[in-house]
Amino acid sequence: MSMQDTVADMLTRIRNAQMAHKVNVTMPNSKLRKSIADLLVNEGYLTSASVNELDGGKAELDIELKYFNGKPVIELLKRYSRPGLRQYRGKDEIPMVRQGLGVTIVSTSQGIMSDRVAREKGIGGEIIAFVA
Repeated sequence: MSMQDTVADMLTRIRNAQMAHKVNVTMPNSKLRKSIADLLVNEGYLTSASVNELDGGKAELDIELKYFNGKPVIELLKRYSRPGLRQYRGKDEIPMVRQGLGVTIVSTSQGIMSDRVAREKGIGGEIIAFVA
């Protein structure tokens, strides 16, 4: 059975691993998943994200989760745009998460970036998810 929404699957795996207090989580790799994980590492929500090559040409994305005082750093991880209803916003309409304390993940023509970077560059795109 093919997976319809790989980003939602990624976010759910991260949420479930944090609820179980796991140190890391693995999932099938894709360019989109890797760029989202790299963004979360750069924003300080994850410790690391690496790609491991498996036999048969497949690759796995290994994400190391981040905790502070025994609690997960990520409190909110919510998918916004979905395959059945894509949500696109212009540069002035990109929503802020928790008055700027969180991050909105935006897919633009120049790649995956945070809401702050998208506003600085003056471009909009598809609102993928909210992280706080």
